Amino acid sequence: MPSFEPVIALSRGLEVLRVLNAERQSTVGSLHKATGLNKATIVRMLETLEHEGYVMRDADRAVYLPTGRCLLLSHGYDQHLWIGGVAEPIMHEFRKQIGWPSDIAIFDRDAMIVAQTTREPGSMLFSRRPGFRFPLLSTSMGRAYLAYCTPEQQERIIASLAAIPGKSTELARQPKKLAQLLAEVRENGYAVMDEAYSQHVFDGRVWAMGVPVREGDEVYASINIMMLHGVISLREAEKTFLKPLQATARRIAEALSDKFRATLWAPGGARAD
Repeated sequence: MPSFEPVIALSRGLEVLRVLNAERQSTVGSLHKATGLNKATIVRMLETLEHEGYVMRDADRAVYLPTGRCLLLSHGYDQHLWIGGVAEPIMHEFRKQIGWPSDIAIFDRDAMIVAQTTREPGSMLFSRRPGFRFPLLSTSMGRAYLAYCTPEQQERIIASLAAIPGKSTELARQPKKLAQLLAEVRENGYAVMDEAYSQHVFDGRVWAMGVPVREGDEVYASINIMMLHGVISLREAEKTFLKPLQATARRIAEALSDKFRATLWAPGGARAD
């Protein structure tokens, strides 16, 4: 049990900074819509973050932007980079095999984080860099990850998501619907992106198929294939790409398992890179 009650002002400030980073540039109105905080509170948080050097204000456009100082907050976190480094050569080989881009992502508390990608730089539709966070319940990789977690892990994750207001977590508050969706993912062996999410983020032009990267009950990550609507259907993708995708996920899981074992066996417990 925690020793003290949470510092609400700090929690609010971190939420404003998180949304600002996700939006890249924000107005007080967009932050109000995303966080539910009143506008006076948001202005105080923004002015404090600006004073500390994490936010800058563009007075001409009345928008706020994150500064490079925000990068200091992530210097201690590198798990996604490590997993991405292990997966990268296997993923690029897979890209050459199928012709479509892929991402690998790991779970991070209430979302997924891109660890590595084979998307082409500069693509407006497919641009997602390592470190990008995205919703768990509406994406193929999030659904694939959650579906293959142990029941205990699922219960914890869903309970955590259900406590977070917003459309991206609404499914966590519909246990029967979510349970049915996860059962279908396990039965099919893959998950697909929610259509509403595709419409919101990609104007409905992109869809994805995702599978878990796992060994036994241990789910390390999940991997997808990003495809264009109208170019390839779900039936065609299932027939052509599902087995290669699952085989690639197994190869990455084996490589990660070997790396983990090497780390454990390294002298002094040091990572054996």
